[in-house]
Amino acid sequence: MDSNQFIQYAGAAIFAVAVLHTFSTARFQHLAHVSKRHSGFWHLMGEVEVVFGFWAFVLIAAMALISNQTVAIDYLEAQNFTEPLFVFVVLTIAGTRPILMSVQWLVARINALLPISAAVGTYFLCLSLVPLLGSFITEPAAMTLAALMLRDGFYAKGISQRLKYATLGVLFVNISIGGVLTSFAAPPVLMVAEKWGWNMHFMSSVFGWKAAIAVGINALAVTMLFLKELKTLPVEPQQEDRKMPFAVTLVHYLFLGATVVFNHHPVVFMGLFLFFLGFTEAYKQYQDRLMLREGLLVAFFLAGLVVLGGKQQWWLQPIIAGMNSTLMFFGAMGLTAVTDNAALTYLGSLVEGISDAGKYALVAGAVSGGGLTVIANAPNPAGYSILKEYFDEQAIRPLGLFGAAVLPSVVAAACFLLL
Repeated sequence: MDSNQFIQYAGAAIFAVAVLHTFSTARFQHLAHVSKRHSGFWHLMGEVEVVFGFWAFVLIAAMALISNQTVAIDYLEAQNFTEPLFVFVVLTIAGTRPILMSVQWLVARINALLPISAAVGTYFLCLSLVPLLGSFITEPAAMTLAALMLRDGFYAKGISQRLKYATLGVLFVNISIGGVLTSFAAPPVLMVAEKWGWNMHFMSSVFGWKAAIAVGINALAVTMLFLKELKTLPVEPQQEDRKMPFAVTLVHYLFLGATVVFNHHPVVFMGLFLFFLGFTEAYKQYQDRLMLREGLLVAFFLAGLVVLGGKQQWWLQPIIAGMNSTLMFFGAMGLTAVTDNAALTYLGSLVEGISDAGKYALVAGAVSGGGLTVIANAPNPAGYSILKEYFDEQAIRPLGLFGAAVLPSVVAAACFLLL
């Protein structure tokens, strides 16, 4: 066995350990609470956002030991870290007060037209309208906005654990499928759209309307299931002293829009982001704390996934290549739970001669399973980071998330397969 083959096997083994680690973070968080001497270490190992970055460093160290330092560094430099940087920038901009208040205003206006209580309407719109907005402002931005609104309006008010998990499951699934109305907002679509010639008209006519139906069904179902509890929650009105000048909000949206337009060019959107930081400092009276820490942790998670995922092509691609369209759909849905769906569709795009039915099945399956785990879809770590402190021991149990996301995922799969 040569060194390259040994590195491939080592990469697969380390990736498997990293996946198991993500399913064990609740255990590490528990150790952090009961251990006095090493609580900091256990807390660090219990941070989902740290897991893949940590094991990526292990992989690079293993490559340096098995081969040499040059091989390890060359591999690291050959990886494309555009998506982690993009998610970091979008999450930070979308999480600012002007953007959040404008979306809250839109939700409030639509909510006023609904013949239901304010709390119920807000909850339903956070899980339906906001995920669909992800097709235009990108999924990471929609995840950030929806999670922040759910955090302040519901999680912070002491809702039950059942409602917390059910909401998270629907949120993750709806964000994953809600971004497929366009060709640039959902990471798994973005990876293949240019190569396969999928434009906005194609996405909306082939994927979008089916996704919108599934989003509506999932949001309505969880709202009706917990209607009694939701009706007891008060909704605080928007305070007058927090009114935002239109010009400030407009500038934020211009930065957000420019970041989306130049999402393939990190040298551009990172430069714009530095300019944005200067703007927020100049008008800091209209800002809350920027979500830089949360954004960096999510970017670290995704960067680790990129590094580890680069060594999985040797076993993933043959599996994808050997599937028919039906098997491709369910295979992609299952594989997405243990690897990022954008990485999965990218590997599928490398398979030569894949049929149109196979292409549809690959992407539809990948987005349908995008809510099953925190690693299944790039925006999931953002929602996890925002909401985790409201769960027991500040940890979201992977099996709890998986169980909550199964039925919404089945609804999404049924819509993509049967409609």
